[in-house]
Amino acid sequence: MKGFVRGVAERLGFGPDVVAQRNGALVFARCTGWGQTGPLSARAGHDINYIALSGALGLIGRPGEAPVPPLNLLGDFAGGAMTTAFGIVCALLEGERSGLGQVVDGAMVEGSALLATMFHELIAMGGHDERRRGTNVLDGGAPYYDVYETADARWFAVGAVEPQFYAELLDGLGLDQEDLPDRSDRTQWPELRARLAAAFRSRTRDEWTVVFDGTDACATPVLLPSECPDHPQHQARSSFIEVGGVLQPAPSPRLSRTPGLVGEPREDPWVFRESIGPDRRGK
Repeated sequence: MKGFVRGVAERLGFGPDVVAQRNGALVFARCTGWGQTGPLSARAGHDINYIALSGALGLIGRPGEAPVPPLNLLGDFAGGAMTTAFGIVCALLEGERSGLGQVVDGAMVEGSALLATMFHELIAMGGHDERRRGTNVLDGGAPYYDVYETADARWFAVGAVEPQFYAELLDGLGLDQEDLPDRSDRTQWPELRARLAAAFRSRTRDEWTVVFDGTDACATPVLLPSECPDHPQHQARSSFIEVGGVLQPAPSPRLSRTPGLVGEPREDPWVFRESIGPDRRGK
């Protein structure tokens, strides 16, 4: 697998045509932002550019505000690396039958567009307003699918979409559904959100965690990455492991017979520190 822009592998003498002459069963994977063809294929870019042209970035953000980049998770990792890895697996499986390799052309702009397929369908059906981000059910527009500040200036996530889960949410918050605005009436969403927000501000994040523990209210604390390894769910599954003295996510998904293994860390794990900012080692 190569991550160079278009044409670099050929200039270095190991393009797909060259390696295919050596071994016709090889899978040659390319992972780039724009793909191997098209007017942008030789241009530079970053995650934010790819998801901007894929339509995904424009769906994320609060009403009347600028779109919010979801770190570089959507384009680089999900739309690029993971979809390309899936393409490699598909090519390898097909190669077991045909005995032939092929080229996998992974493009982050297309992978991130693919991840938003459901929203293309919702928009076509009139179930999602693409011109008014932050006003729909799954983009934080619905009061029952949003994040609320707690008494200690921390945050709690709510995803009580289904009526039965919503009922458990209100029960935990000590609210009577009969005294609240109708959640099916979008014109009443601002008032309903204000009522939920006031309730969440009455206790700390950890106090609400105790309240909703063991319920199906779909209400969970918003954890910082450094807090995740201590959560009971992660501890029960050993979801975080130590590699090179640093706690980080364990391999996923889990395979029953051939579980993922973690190799030794690089000699210098901060090889990209010049690109991402000050040296996190404190030097």
